[in-house]
Amino acid sequence: MDKFTKLTGVAAPMPLINIDTDMIIPKLFLKTIKRTGLGINLFNEMRYDDDGNEIADFVLNQPAYRDAQILVAGENFGCGSSREHAPWALLDFGIRVIIAPSFADIFFNNCFKNGILPIQLPKEDVDKLMDDAERGANATVTVDLEAQVITGPDGGSVSFEVDPFRKHCLLEGLDDIGLTLQKADKITGFEQGRQAAQPWL
Repeated sequence: MDKFTKLTGVAAPMPLINIDTDMIIPKLFLKTIKRTGLGINLFNEMRYDDDGNEIADFVLNQPAYRDAQILVAGENFGCGSSREHAPWALLDFGIRVIIAPSFADIFFNNCFKNGILPIQLPKEDVDKLMDDAERGANATVTVDLEAQVITGPDGGSVSFEVDPFRKHCLLEGLDDIGLTLQKADKITGFEQGRQAAQPWL
């Protein structure tokens, strides 16, 4: 997992509530167990018409937001089924930060495990960042995880809370496998000791 320290990128506004995981990545695309290749189908039903053509007014199809790395969204982002493909699709598209007033619990947890920083803020702060995001190509926002501060295009800033352990994992680029590998010496020592004591196993 890539480390997350500080990100400066374009923020895309998505002022919808209850964006569920089926909207993020429809069930049609859940046949893969690979974490890559899903970005092209992110928000598929909102991005493309029935013939597969881009819908011009969808935010991520607009030139200013095609390379967005930050989403500013409404309440209850990531609700619905607990599919881990949802953060995979967001990350594959290039989204590293999602800012919203609230998140579904399982989606929120899955984001951290996949290198995405979900930031929960009071609605008034999200509304201000939504206004910033609506500036198009000028909607450049900086998210500093170490300082826990978001800085908008005009220099205004807002602080955010994050669980210390999850913060540590993102700063160090540690997913569940990475955390386990930190204890590789102890695991190897245990296995060697067990083999010596119980060679028949």
